[in-house]
Amino acid sequence: MDIAVQALIDRYQLKPLPVEGTLFAQTYRSADDLAPERPVSTAMIGLYCEEPRSHSLFHRLTLDEIWHFYGGDPLRLVLLKPDGSAENVILGPDHSKGHYVQFCVSAGVWQAGEMLPGGRYSLYGCTLAPGWFPECFEGGTRSQLLASHPDRAADIERLACPEGDSSMPH
Repeated sequence: MDIAVQALIDRYQLKPLPVEGTLFAQTYRSADDLAPERPVSTAMIGLYCEEPRSHSLFHRLTLDEIWHFYGGDPLRLVLLKPDGSAENVILGPDHSKGHYVQFCVSAGVWQAGEMLPGGRYSLYGCTLAPGWFPECFEGGTRSQLLASHPDRAADIERLACPEGDSSMPH
């Protein structure tokens, strides 16, 4: 394993996120709740890398999610929109190449993410307000995503959640 990747995993105590598949750590949860188990805001750090394999499988949230690029190599978000359109967004350090350092994924948009080929790691964060709770998450399976976005079959084949239960455990 890459020494820099292991150092980041150790420093931030990153663990695999169920269903979605990324290495992550929740770094903030507001002390106040809007309702029981529904925090006012949350934040997390995530890491994409090849070893151990880390990426975000397709999922959608009932909340807007703000992504932040922190360091390393660029990452790609694949966005499948409710109207049938799709978009690739690159988060990274090079503004001259059109990279974003911050990007908001709207509620209801299917999203997946991965490090661009050839990179060592991508360190990023996500912020939600109101905050993340398990019921705001739905994993996207191959069959449902191919039905709405057949033109993105290659991304869907690689980044769809396994068929079956696609909800996040508590």
